[in-house]
This record gives sequence, structure tokens and C-alpha cells, in this order.
Amino acid sequence: MKAQKGYAIAAALPRTKTTATGSLLSRLWKQVKRWNELAAQRRLLASMPDATLKDLGLSRADLEQEAERPFWDDPLRR
Repeated sequence: MKAQKGYAIAAALPRTKTTATGSLLSRLWKQVKRWNELAAQRRLLASMPDATLKDLGLSRADLEQEAERPFWDDPLRR
């Protein structure tokens, strides 16, 4: 029953109207933020010492392969 209550509250919230341009800009902004996030994660991974990589079960070759991927190559977008 809790899910129904949450749905009723969410349904009662006012909805804002977005234009096609606003929606496109919103999606574009989210994509740019995701690319920036991926690039930062890959830079952090590339800077990790070998002991940390060993703890994660990764090799230096795995790390280099991931770090060389372009920022737009999102593993979640498959």
C-alpha cells in the first residue's frame, strides 16, 4: 500500500510544461554531464596505484584499456 500512497502524492504534484527545445536542451545537458563524469572516472582510474588495482581485481592492462576509451563511449548505453 505504501507504493500507492507515493504514487498518489507524485500524481498530485504540478507538472511543468516543457517545449521540444527545452526537452532537447535538457537531454543534451544530461549527456554532457554524463560524459564529463565518465572522463573524470577514467582519469581517477588511471591514477590509481597498482596495490589498489590489485584490491579491485584489475590489472594495469585492464586499466589502460579503460582509460584509453573516448569520453563518449558509455558502457551503460548498450
